[in-house]
Amino acid sequence: MTKPHLICHMMTSLDGRIDCAMTAKLRGVDDYYATLDALDAPTRISGRVTAELELALPGKFEAPANDEALGHEAFSKKVDADGYDVVIDTHGTLLWKKTEENEPPRLILTSESAGKAYLAYLDGLGISWIACGKDRVDLARALKILAEEFGVKRAAVVGGGRINRGFLDAGLIDEVSMLIGPGIDGRTGQNALFDGRAEDSDPVAVRFKEVKTFPSGAVQLRYEVLK
Repeated sequence: MTKPHLICHMMTSLDGRIDCAMTAKLRGVDDYYATLDALDAPTRISGRVTAELELALPGKFEAPANDEALGHEAFSKKVDADGYDVVIDTHGTLLWKKTEENEPPRLILTSESAGKAYLAYLDGLGISWIACGKDRVDLARALKILAEEFGVKRAAVVGGGRINRGFLDAGLIDEVSMLIGPGIDGRTGQNALFDGRAEDSDPVAVRFKEVKTFPSGAVQLRYEVLK
């Protein structure tokens, strides 16, 4: 299958929790961004929840009463770039500002159930988009389009836990890179690095690749996902 080489890169506490507000307080948070850059994966993929917290504008898109779902696969490419800031927004709800010149261009992944008005809204902001999959984003197909139409060769999935799990369950992650910060979360109900797999799922086998330590006390572990 044609797709980018996909690395899941996340920062966790010692107990594997990934809440952004928590990891931001850990020593080594600056090492997270340095190790992400070192992966040479200029395209970064986030889920809707992470994007809503960190990237998107407040509020939700208000579709007109007569809006219709797109209903078929399509994409809109606004720019050629070395890398894209990709956000998965299944039904097309997040609000955005125009991308600044010093920012990587944004690209939104939606399902075919996204409204035509929302996709026109993205077009008006000069934001690229891909719509594939009937009621949820077809991740495999989206990666194929990213590779073939947008020229993406390497990409990093940077959360959250549910979208990480979606790519993992689909067999699309090639390696896992985790930066473990020197701290323990321990709160009940916090998402883990991969979250929401079926109770009867078998563990996904990985092969150790590399370990690095940092003066902050953080440790980076890299594993190849075996398929």
